[in-house]
Amino acid sequence: MILAAALLALAAPATPPAVGAGQTVSSAPLADTQLADPVAEAKAQALMEELRCLTCQSQSIADSNAPMAGDMRHQVRSRIAAGEEPEQVRAWLVERYGDYVTFRPGFDWATWPLYALPLLFILVAGVLLFRRIGRGGE
Repeated sequence: MILAAALLALAAPATPPAVGAGQTVSSAPLADTQLADPVAEAKAQALMEELRCLTCQSQSIADSNAPMAGDMRHQVRSRIAAGEEPEQVRAWLVERYGDYVTFRPGFDWATWPLYALPLLFILVAGVLLFRRIGRGGE
């Protein structure tokens, strides 16, 4: 019985340590290691809070344990450590992954509805409210 359990354990495939819900820790060196320069780390951390994890549901890469988020944290820290400004790193990530990667998409032809539709809804609600109040006074 013990021999069978030992053979079964040896035959089981080696898997990386699980973090939760099928996610594993990233192997990227700077994924979970802070930069030595506190100013550079603060810049990197602020940017990581504004970047969306591509495999998680609306979670920043700073909060995610997904391997993809770890790789993105590594990229952010290594580029900031190399002297790039956060906006340059953001632009590179947007170019690579699209506007979805950032919680603050830029204003362009593809994202203008994100900015215009709330204003349109407020305008329509205001007109409807004005008309309803105007009828009540008659």
